[in-house]
Amino acid sequence: MVMILMISTLSCSGQPDIHDLKTTASKIPFGDPFIMLWNDAYYAYGTHSPSGIAVYISDDLITWSVPEQLTDGLALNKADVWADRFFWAPEVYHIKGKFYMYYSADEHICVATSDSPLGPFKQEVQKPMIEGEKCIDNSLFVDEDGKGYLFFDRFDDGLNICVAELEDDLLNIKPETIKKCIHVSQPWEEVWPRVNEGAFVIKHKGTYFMTYSANSYESPFYGVGFATASAVTGPWTKYENNPILQKPGSLVGVGHSAMFTDKDGKLRIVFHAHNSTTKIHPRNMYISSVYFENTGGKEIMVIDKDYITPVLKEKL
Repeated sequence: MVMILMISTLSCSGQPDIHDLKTTASKIPFGDPFIMLWNDAYYAYGTHSPSGIAVYISDDLITWSVPEQLTDGLALNKADVWADRFFWAPEVYHIKGKFYMYYSADEHICVATSDSPLGPFKQEVQKPMIEGEKCIDNSLFVDEDGKGYLFFDRFDDGLNICVAELEDDLLNIKPETIKKCIHVSQPWEEVWPRVNEGAFVIKHKGTYFMTYSANSYESPFYGVGFATASAVTGPWTKYENNPILQKPGSLVGVGHSAMFTDKDGKLRIVFHAHNSTTKIHPRNMYISSVYFENTGGKEIMVIDKDYITPVLKEKL
């Protein structure tokens, strides 16, 4: 049976409310989390299982569960795809009747497809998107004209973010279009070590906004900044007052975020944080809100420092 959670509210000001629950509920143990709204339900995917990519579902963003249809909880199993380790940073999109999962495996960027958000996600051709180079954190952006672009991290003087055009099938990169977007360039990014990673792009009032994370995910100073561009391929300019999210409330190691629109049409952001101030793993998932302020004629992205702490219903 599944225990019913007695929750009044999980709105947070840095202090997780999980301790007030009258059950054995736990936080969501996802690094690099991603949330998709589909058919009035939320699907969360993240770095967690050594055997593939796990998925949880929710009606309200607060209480989550393992889908009853999945005995192992996996939307993607390593038996169905290239590589057998390091399954990281998944993102899932529904496009033209099919679900696409972009993820990293064995430090290579990959994509798999399924007819359901629960999977099984599989690769018909089991190979990475770039076979001869290690890359991670691939993120899809489809522009208003329907053209697809892939943002990803390259191991080049640390980690830096690039973009490439995709073929119409959204499965293959056009190698000749690969272009660097941003690299470590602001003082807050150089605490430990040289990393710009985890790009996610949206378009707001004609301007492209890219959120990204800097410093090592192991660092308590891991945080989120943003950059803007007038074209999806850049040039990209970083916000001079980055980071816009770092150590909110009692959380440390905050980053690798993705944005989504909730059932009420509100722009949200999901991110992970360290397990505690002294322990990194397992990292846990948190959700906040995103809004824009017009300052000096410029649209500035703001992440609400108050966040909610989702919980997982335990099966007994």
